[in-house]
Amino acid sequence: MSTAAQKGHNQFGNLPVWDLNDLYPGKDSPEFKAAMDQAKALATEFEAKYKGKLAELTKSGRLIEAIKDSETLGDLTGRIGSFAFLQYAQKSTDPDRAKFMGDTNEALTNLSTRVLFFELELNRIADADLDAALEMNAELARYRTWFADLRKAKPYQLDDKLEELFHDKSVTAYSAWNRLFDETLSSLEFAVDGETLNLESTLHLLSEKDENKREAAFKALATTFKANGRLFTHITNVLAKDKEISDRWRGYKDIADSRHMANSVEREVVDALQAAVEDAYPRLSHRYYKMKAKWFGKDKLNAWDRNAPLPTSDERIWDWDSAVTTVLDAYGRFSPELADVAKPFFDSGWIDAPTGNGKLSGAFAHPTVPSAHPYLMLNYLGRTRDIMTLAHELGHGVHQRLAAEQGPILANTPLTLAETASVFGEMLTFRALLDKTTDPKQRFALLSGKVEDMLNTVVRQIAFYAFERKVHTARRQGELRTEEINALWLEVQAESLGDGIIANEGYETFWAYIPHFIHSPFYVYAYAFGDCLVKSLYAQYEKASDGFAERYFALLKAGGSKHHSELLAPFGLDAKDPQFWSLGLSMIERLIDELEATAP
Repeated sequence: MSTAAQKGHNQFGNLPVWDLNDLYPGKDSPEFKAAMDQAKALATEFEAKYKGKLAELTKSGRLIEAIKDSETLGDLTGRIGSFAFLQYAQKSTDPDRAKFMGDTNEALTNLSTRVLFFELELNRIADADLDAALEMNAELARYRTWFADLRKAKPYQLDDKLEELFHDKSVTAYSAWNRLFDETLSSLEFAVDGETLNLESTLHLLSEKDENKREAAFKALATTFKANGRLFTHITNVLAKDKEISDRWRGYKDIADSRHMANSVEREVVDALQAAVEDAYPRLSHRYYKMKAKWFGKDKLNAWDRNAPLPTSDERIWDWDSAVTTVLDAYGRFSPELADVAKPFFDSGWIDAPTGNGKLSGAFAHPTVPSAHPYLMLNYLGRTRDIMTLAHELGHGVHQRLAAEQGPILANTPLTLAETASVFGEMLTFRALLDKTTDPKQRFALLSGKVEDMLNTVVRQIAFYAFERKVHTARRQGELRTEEINALWLEVQAESLGDGIIANEGYETFWAYIPHFIHSPFYVYAYAFGDCLVKSLYAQYEKASDGFAERYFALLKAGGSKHHSELLAPFGLDAKDPQFWSLGLSMIERLIDELEATAP
């Protein structure tokens, strides 16, 4: 039985923390042990029942039985894995929690080896037989997009035994390096003005109004990153090589092709996005940061000034209840139904908001499994940007709840569309805040903050993508020294930020803490994809709001059951059209125009 969620009380009020009892009462509970035993039994049964028999089941019209059993097992193992990860995320420096997650992941990897045959064998079914089965069975036809994605991966599949080896070795390969990175980052300490801070609190100081605090935080970050440079460099080298080995064996032509396939997006679409954003650098980031330097009375900004609040900005601290009201009101103004889907997150132990030593940095929305519910992790520090982060992660959570009806396989949304609800939620919240702001100086500061968020989401993430491409390409010629990675970082930053920002000493190390480079190579372009997509969607909403909410809900509820081209068609949008990206980027440019025209 679920207990009431604990709360952490501080200057922001009562901050919620997770109640993981909705998954399992505890890591030593009989319920968790029974679930693990059941998962092992189901995996053994699934292998005995279906291995070597999928082609026959397809011809007899019974393939849907295997799909359903696969989803039952996937929901159970997903619940187990989610519980292990979430308790670890709350305090990754706790050796007991780390061991529990490691042991759980190893057990899940072992049992999933038994069902590894499933997707491999599905891809050996004759196309004609599968097409006939999809035509005959409406329930099976729901998975048409999933089968199409599986077929795209067919040329890159290896022999079954090799696939088993890759799968089993993942525990001691990239998964182990991911864990080392996380635990290292969580344990780092930063000396700022005589105080020892964790990473999240130190990064937070880079948006302080006091320049001395920003500079002190910047130098503390640089000092600690440099001191740990050897380890971060080694992790980067190992993981880039690990990916190269996998890509070479599988036959991927481009270093990012495996990511594009996982995202269900064509390489030419991503190339067009990258080219459009890089072409817009001078009109967007270069121009904006030069303007911002003038507002600060400087020729150029220091690196620690990039995200600094404007001299006129509102630096009030928002308590948790105010943040919640602001976001829910904004969601509700768009659609009462959207707010209703969001409300359970705030009174059911689905959010973990306080910062804490050992807690993973940043924020995320973990979907868990359709039979449960998502969990949101924040590191709430009371700024307007923290409200935007809440709106963002809540958007993910809402999306995950709405898509859950698709079931364990089809609920998974490709990353290119996974950022849609999150960025849209941010936009709704920003517009709500802007409408309530009547003071010209505060309105100006709010607009500038939004422009900076957009630049961080579009320009910065595409720069990250370009950096990753350079690192992975260079790694194919041999191991990279820290100085070489630093140089690639500075090269890309100069291209994307322009000469309005100084690359102060120490900035060359700031690639080291970006978790996406480690956990999800080339993931970062999905943020830019999602932001430009939402800008285009929001433009459609402003032009004609009638019926928009219904189409928007249909998009979210579809999860991964349809290709992005099919989901965007009702809005008159096509990601393959070069104008698609121009529309999203032009909205940022218009806001910069407005800022320039109204600058105090």
